[in-house]
Amino acid sequence: MKENVYDILERRGYIKQTVYKDDLYEMLGKGAVTFYCGFDPTADSLHIGHVIPLMVASVMQKAGHKPILLVGGGTAMIGDPSNRNDMRKMMTKETIADNVAKIRPQLERFVSFDGENGALLVNNADWLCKLNYIDFLRDYGAYLSVNKMLTADCFKTRLEKGLSFLEFNYMPMQAYDFLRLYEDYGCALEIGGNDQWSNILAGADFIRRVARKDAYALTCTLLETKDGKKMGKTQKGALWLDPQKTTPYEMYQYFRNVGDEEVENCLKFLTFLDLDEISVLCAHRDERINTAKKRLAFEVVKLIHGEDAAVKAQNETVAAFEGGNAEMPTANICAGADTLITDVMTEAKLCASKSEARRLIEGGGVRIDDVKVDNVYGKIGDYTKSNEFVLAKGKKVRLKVKF
Repeated sequence: MKENVYDILERRGYIKQTVYKDDLYEMLGKGAVTFYCGFDPTADSLHIGHVIPLMVASVMQKAGHKPILLVGGGTAMIGDPSNRNDMRKMMTKETIADNVAKIRPQLERFVSFDGENGALLVNNADWLCKLNYIDFLRDYGAYLSVNKMLTADCFKTRLEKGLSFLEFNYMPMQAYDFLRLYEDYGCALEIGGNDQWSNILAGADFIRRVARKDAYALTCTLLETKDGKKMGKTQKGALWLDPQKTTPYEMYQYFRNVGDEEVENCLKFLTFLDLDEISVLCAHRDERINTAKKRLAFEVVKLIHGEDAAVKAQNETVAAFEGGNAEMPTANICAGADTLITDVMTEAKLCASKSEARRLIEGGGVRIDDVKVDNVYGKIGDYTKSNEFVLAKGKKVRLKVKF
């Protein structure tokens, strides 16, 4: 008997919340279910936090279910107020369209668009931008409870400082997305991150009220540290899936250095490794956990950027930290002996600003060829006579610099 995909997702820890669990479980066990997951193109790349719902979509597709990946070209014009202290910056239609085009190939790395249950890629701008507001209010306004919406977690923070009517319309628009996908494709399940629980639940409830049919909501566990903070944040910002924004080497380094207590969940959430293998890798919380971290880093980069990129990042790491620098990541910059070290660090993109570089130097965290940089106004020539050297930021970042 074929295993129910719900059991697979639950064992790996993906499922955070759902409704009508028994009915959903039965539906997933009977046959192919069409489900959807949405991504608003608020940037020109997805980030590591988006990977978990995409992994869930991949697992479900491999179990025979059909994914719809919705890119929110329409809802991005409104802006999701969830977990926001302020209103999102409004984007032009041209920016949104450009973001959609850049996100598309990233989505395609996780699901197949071929075969009987091949994924569909849709853009809610196709219907939301044509929606007649008066018709929408007449047809659906009676099914949307303002009192219920105001109790949603996604509005609580914004209510304290002022929730605009523009943002208030986000939840009805996302609920309408679910209804359209139900009517057009028979989509009966929406999945997403747990920070989207209120919006996803509103969509399932909307279908039950309007179409009087069953619809379901399922949210995924967020990628968090032990103390409940979101993972995937670096000094440079989010861990982006675009290799131009976060290089495969930087991605590798991030997961090579996650906390010991976070390795097991990361392996469950961000790789397809068998659970038994993960248990063996994470059986010990001593120096042997480093083997699990190396495997995690390799598998994540392989998943997002391909095996060649993972091998290259792995080799660069070995070169940087385990001897030799032939394959160490390299920055070629325009500089000279009189160039300030702070300028080198920003030019090589080791720091986002000169002030950050100065703070690192003051804290003793910068070295050139293993010589500590002890002067915030120090120049290249003060520490090396060569036009090629290894620049280290802290204990975990090493870069070969050529000028």
